[in-house]
Order: sequence, then structure tokens, then C-alpha cells
Amino acid sequence: MLYPAMNKLTQYVPNRYMLVNVVARRARQIADAAEEACEPLEEKPVTMAINEVAEGKLSRPDEAVQDEND
Repeated sequence: MLYPAMNKLTQYVPNRYMLVNVVARRARQIADAAEEACEPLEEKPVTMAINEVAEGKLSRPDEAVQDEND
């Protein structure tokens, strides 16, 4: 079961396919940042990313994307 509910998440991200992409990319960013800083995470990166979407922090795919050319 997904918490928060899918209908809450799709308020910020228009469809499930895009939601999976946004959450996966943001989860990788969170995991990479924690690894670089050698800090343990209290929650799994995917859970943290889903919660960010539910809080309205991520609503577009490009918000979870860092410029890979830098």
C-alpha cells in the first residue's frame, strides 16, 4: 500500500509514469548525496522522495533533475 495515497501524489505529478520517473530520479539524488556525505539515512530514499512529492516540493520532472552537463 502506498502512503500517501496515489490521488494525493497525482495532484502534483500528472500521471503515474511521470511520478515513477520523478520519484526514482529524486531517490537516486538523495542516496548519492547521503553517500558522498557519509551520512546514514533515517528512511529509504524512495520514501523520502515520495514524501517530497506529497508535500508539493516536486511537481515537475525537471525539478528532480540536475544538469548532467555540469
